[in-house]
Amino acid sequence: MQQGRTESAVKIESMSRYIFTAPGWPKSIIILVLLGLLIEAISWRLSPQYRFFGIFCFIIPGLVALITTRPLITIIGRQMTWNRSALLAVSCTLFSTLITLIGLIALREFLALIFAIALGFIFGIRLLTLVSIADYRMNRVIMPALIQSLTGYVGGLFIFPQPFLTLAPILFLLFGTGFAILIWLIDRPLYRAFRIRGLEFLNAFIAHLTDGSRSMEDFFRRIGEEAFVPQVSIFFRREGKQDLIFTIPNVHPGPMGEIGGGNLPAILREQFDEEVMVAHGCATHDFNLVSESEIQKLVDAVNKTRTHLEYTGVACKSTRISEGTVSLLYQRIGNALLMVSTRSPDKTEDLDFCIGHSILCEGHRMTQHIGFVDAHNCIGDEIASIRPGTKTAHEYFTAACHAFDQWEVMQTSALKVGYTHIPLPYGRTSGIGDIGLQVLVVEVSGQKTAYILLDGNNMASGAREEIRDEVLTMVDEAEIMTTDTHVVNTISGKNPVGLRVPPTTLIPYIDDGVIKALEDLSPATAAGSTASCEGVVIFGSDSIAQLASIVNTILIYIIPISGGMLLLAVVLSVIAYMALS
Repeated sequence: MQQGRTESAVKIESMSRYIFTAPGWPKSIIILVLLGLLIEAISWRLSPQYRFFGIFCFIIPGLVALITTRPLITIIGRQMTWNRSALLAVSCTLFSTLITLIGLIALREFLALIFAIALGFIFGIRLLTLVSIADYRMNRVIMPALIQSLTGYVGGLFIFPQPFLTLAPILFLLFGTGFAILIWLIDRPLYRAFRIRGLEFLNAFIAHLTDGSRSMEDFFRRIGEEAFVPQVSIFFRREGKQDLIFTIPNVHPGPMGEIGGGNLPAILREQFDEEVMVAHGCATHDFNLVSESEIQKLVDAVNKTRTHLEYTGVACKSTRISEGTVSLLYQRIGNALLMVSTRSPDKTEDLDFCIGHSILCEGHRMTQHIGFVDAHNCIGDEIASIRPGTKTAHEYFTAACHAFDQWEVMQTSALKVGYTHIPLPYGRTSGIGDIGLQVLVVEVSGQKTAYILLDGNNMASGAREEIRDEVLTMVDEAEIMTTDTHVVNTISGKNPVGLRVPPTTLIPYIDDGVIKALEDLSPATAAGSTASCEGVVIFGSDSIAQLASIVNTILIYIIPISGGMLLLAVVLSVIAYMALS
């Protein structure tokens, strides 16, 4: 069941390949005119009766639709760009051209019927498109959807005799009804499961892409559920320098862009007076926050622990152990145990919350403050989370238990800490989030350990090793982590650090960060903190699995259902033509 849920999530993320940017409207106009001239050239050679067929019935309707669709959509309070209006017009012109060519070339005696079918078909296509990208309420987009077909119908009145005058409106009704049923079928499964409309959700998604709208969060809140999650932090104090918090929230920085907790690391960091490093805990997309406002609950929970902090100026040297494919760097700092895990060069993706929670509970026999970090630093070909009960989950748990067994025998010494923050000159499209680079160096008994945190969503395979090898020329031990911020991607998580900006380009900045953190080393005290974040509204395990299943089922059946409806509409169109002739 867990594997099926993972595969469903992967299928949803793979839909990102269907997202594209509409070409500029001048290009669409050129294509539209060329298509109309093609019909005009063919019809001119066939008969004087069909002269100006391409101009009156293709070019003019397409241009009218291009010019009027955007204002009509704006009137109903929605947004649509000129580029999208032009793309829709030229696409429908292409469909009507292909259908009409059948009549011009092979079935000239039925040309009026075929052209009427073309007009009905593009009415349905425009209706489906506009309810998807503009407004899910069909009654509000009927006029923008009908405008191209209606203008083509007026042009056709100058070309075709009866029964075209009566036939075309009937076919508008037939095809419009067919596509309306199709829209209802798309909407119905999600509405029955979650009381949300699939096309309304799609409207919100398009609005997020175009103008940054957060209306999608309303849908997530409807399907969300409350969770009670621990958040472990280590507070550092240094005389005369800014304090530092290394915190590990066990919610997921998703689902995408600025929606939900997509920018969790940067927003969480801004809510404290101290410098804050936000590492990636154990959480999959099931633990996405439904809205940005939920982040405040994490902040409040961490702040409540301040009255119980017990600072101490000692720590232990860091140690690395391996268990199967898992490598674990652990270090006792004050009364907390910090553990950073990775499977690199094997792919390292999200760890299920239950894995992390089991590790925390097991570690409580040693100390209440177990900071377990998923370094999230090696992406694979497919995005698949690590689930409880698997061999890999057992390796994580076993490695952590080995670290717990060393708690009593660890030798403590005076603690020194150095920190630096370096904004990077790369944007989200390059795989780098708003924070950039943070480096924490911990020195104990002469051993220096560098914790390097890049604000990004995973790392390209091999990038972690290349960076770490360079860092190890300056310190004794190091790990490279990412925050898993989702502002660097819209749907797919495949925009990792090191893909668009190669490691060789990042290394000079990281070297600079490590050098500055080493120069910043000074005596410090540290205190562990475990916050109980109560009532945080997340997506929820069952909801995300059910949502994925419904969407994938719709995608599988929408093509055969659409084909059947179109075939039925064509058959009814022929019957109507025969009855009117």
